[in-house]
Amino acid sequence: MNLLAFIVMFRSDLLRCTGIAQSVLILLIVGLVGLSVGLVMMLTDPYNRLFEWKATFGSGGEMFNLWEKPPVELYLRVWLWNVTNREEFLAGKEKLRVHDVGPYVYRERFTHEKVVFNENGTMTSVPTHPLIWVPELSEGHSENDTLILPNIALLSFSNVMADASVFTRLAVNVLIRQTDSQPLVEMTAREFMFGYESPLVTLGNKFMPSWIMFEKLGLIDRMYDFAGDFETDFTGETDVKNSGLIDKYNGRPYLPHWRREEGDGPTTCSNVRFASDGTKFNSYIEPNQTLSFFRKSMCRAMPMVRVGEAKRSGMMGYKYTFKSDALDNGKVNKDNKCFCRQGHCLPEGLIDVTDCYYGFPIAVGYPHFYKADPAVINAIEGVYPDERKHETHFIIEPVSGMPLEVAVRNQINMALGDLSNMAHVTKFSHMVLPLLHTEIGMKELPSNMQVKFIIYMVILPVVTVVLTWVFLVGGLALIGVCLVAAFCNPCRPDVDVETRRNSRAWLQQDTDVNKAVRKQMPELLIVEAERHAAQLKHGMAREREMQVYRSLLAPDDGNDVSGSSNASSRRTSFEQAYC
Repeated sequence: MNLLAFIVMFRSDLLRCTGIAQSVLILLIVGLVGLSVGLVMMLTDPYNRLFEWKATFGSGGEMFNLWEKPPVELYLRVWLWNVTNREEFLAGKEKLRVHDVGPYVYRERFTHEKVVFNENGTMTSVPTHPLIWVPELSEGHSENDTLILPNIALLSFSNVMADASVFTRLAVNVLIRQTDSQPLVEMTAREFMFGYESPLVTLGNKFMPSWIMFEKLGLIDRMYDFAGDFETDFTGETDVKNSGLIDKYNGRPYLPHWRREEGDGPTTCSNVRFASDGTKFNSYIEPNQTLSFFRKSMCRAMPMVRVGEAKRSGMMGYKYTFKSDALDNGKVNKDNKCFCRQGHCLPEGLIDVTDCYYGFPIAVGYPHFYKADPAVINAIEGVYPDERKHETHFIIEPVSGMPLEVAVRNQINMALGDLSNMAHVTKFSHMVLPLLHTEIGMKELPSNMQVKFIIYMVILPVVTVVLTWVFLVGGLALIGVCLVAAFCNPCRPDVDVETRRNSRAWLQQDTDVNKAVRKQMPELLIVEAERHAAQLKHGMAREREMQVYRSLLAPDDGNDVSGSSNASSRRTSFEQAYC
């Protein structure tokens, strides 16, 4: 009977301890897996791998689609410099007085057409910038507004011929008088921007078509003339930081208009490689990194520096502006000396882009002569430079390089030379004459792009970091729990000294019984297992085992005192182990 009780107790404990061991093993496996996943995420940085994959341009790629056809609302705002004292100025009574009229607003649909992927990690495309008139944003101004504006054709033609021979100048002056060309004329805003008829332009187009290849002259029309242009950009395949940046423009990494010191390589003035056309800047921008922006109408790549941070469209971005000495004439920044055309430097704040505008004496600066030489500002009435209104800035998301806000502000001027020997234009000698100023702007991303970028650039990085630490800490915690369970397991044979002494005495007294148990153990375990299963099935296993246990361990009347004591001791030990 004692043997049967021992087997019942042993089997119950065995089942209970086996369940605990299985639970501990499962937790240990889960902990190891979690720790491994956390370590892999920490070492491989899956977010950056995902971003690099998306930022590399390829046909049908998400970032490529945004670059190819940006779904942003990009607007061109134009202000025209209307002359308010034409008669007084031409009579020599007053200095020129102007007033900027506008804005005249156009939607610019900037796209990259006919994209071809090259084998060297670049792609070639044709940039297009069609303009759509938006009257509702033009604040009451109409393209049919009549203004008094400079006659660009006459002033340009006179400036080009001013250095010609005496006989040539004489012939030109006769032509000017016969055509009655005047330096300040009335025309509509649209004519000035997109083309007005001029006898001089008509003659130039007829007799010098290689120089004047257009029948009408319009300033915005010439600024947005991209016919025959193509650009080659990096896909990011070799370096994801450069995806979307310019490799070559019209087949060259430089602009041919600027002087090159040696060979055909780019210089500070002519280089356009690694510049952005504004659709996407460098990825992974460092806080002190200088960026570069290229626009054909500016005839150069403009260096930009970070001046702070700002939040736009729900994301933090770096605020960039053009370098303070970007339009220096070489007086401060010696590298800008190469912008001095034929050795002649314009006043500070102006860049001579004559060679980019068909030989017309065009100079690029900032609106209202912002950051220009005070002498230029004081020569004309009506210009009021203001940093807040007239400084260019970009707000760029630093990881993706995507612009969150854009405001590119420029002014187109005429930098005229000595016209004292030319008919009708003598009063304009050595004058910097403002023509128009523009702002190419984007206030915010479209709502669908905002949602995507917030998920990619704000939420996903946080989720990745949180998951990494959850796996690491969770895995370590589960492993720790398993270690504690292994060392503090109630199934371990930790019994007191008295129990061990009684157990040894009992085993020594019942050696023969133990041998019999070992021989009969397999059969007895099978019998007991079947009985135990039947009891569990009826929901009475634990109660009946305890009843059998107590009845079998009850002392017989015939036993001596010593035997009773040993039996009682064994019962106490078994109850402690079983319960």
